[in-house]
Amino acid sequence: MHYSVLLNESIEGLDIKSNGIYVDGTLGYGGHSEEILKRLDGGHLYAFDNDICAINYSKERLSKYGDKVTFIHSNFENLKEKLEEYDVTKIDGIVLDLGFSSPQIDDPNRGFSFMKDAKLDMRMNMEQELSAYEVVNDYKEEDLTNIFYKYAEEKYSRSIAHNIVLKRPIESTLALVSIITSSVPTKYALSRHPERVIFQAIRIEVNKELSVLESVLPEAIDMLNEGGRISVITFHSLEDRIVKQTFKKYSEIDKLVSGLPVIPDEYKPKIKLINKKPILPSSKERLENSRSKSAKLRIIERV
Repeated sequence: MHYSVLLNESIEGLDIKSNGIYVDGTLGYGGHSEEILKRLDGGHLYAFDNDICAINYSKERLSKYGDKVTFIHSNFENLKEKLEEYDVTKIDGIVLDLGFSSPQIDDPNRGFSFMKDAKLDMRMNMEQELSAYEVVNDYKEEDLTNIFYKYAEEKYSRSIAHNIVLKRPIESTLALVSIITSSVPTKYALSRHPERVIFQAIRIEVNKELSVLESVLPEAIDMLNEGGRISVITFHSLEDRIVKQTFKKYSEIDKLVSGLPVIPDEYKPKIKLINKKPILPSSKERLENSRSKSAKLRIIERV
């Protein structure tokens, strides 16, 4: 069962027009998409997902909405290119839920969980070649160290990377967990659980999550109609930092021209912040779904 985090807040934040064109960039198991579709009368939803299992499940769940929804088996990094195939160049809103769905995490065959034994995988798109196995077994020690520092902010990155290289080949998730925990002081392993963030770092590398986010946000802003909105739900600080900095950049006047009596249009803000501070899950939601605890929602509107 999948629990859509910050569901009401993110959908209400889109301020949906019944005849508008909307995008769910991270379809998953259809929670956000269904709430958008409920509000459309004459409008249309384009739903993206890299995971064919999620696409197939959501096609069945949302079948009652008929031709109001188009499913696109692709990463949302291909937003502009894929929408142009449907002659769509402008949209009224997009929601991005950057978390992983519970069925993906809980399926041991996908290799996302550090609590269940499985083959190293972690691919969102099962058709792509790069998996966690290649990252763990083929990357140079220096590259692994950099990934662990950058994406996990793990202070024992160097020793973890060194021991991974020494113990190759590594076939399974629990074998990797054992190497990670044995590479740090026992007290640190028990209190900080470095396997959690190292798995996160490998998953980010496999799916290129941060670079995709950096590239798609400016593109999505450019595609918005005036008054169109973007709702983004993040689950760790690296994602939230990218969203916050991008939204800040596009919501402010360029400092180079801020003192001019007349600001040229190309230097004016493209967006305004709907919430200056991130919206957090309610205490009720955090109790109902422990995986929502780190979630943050940021919303902007095209001006």
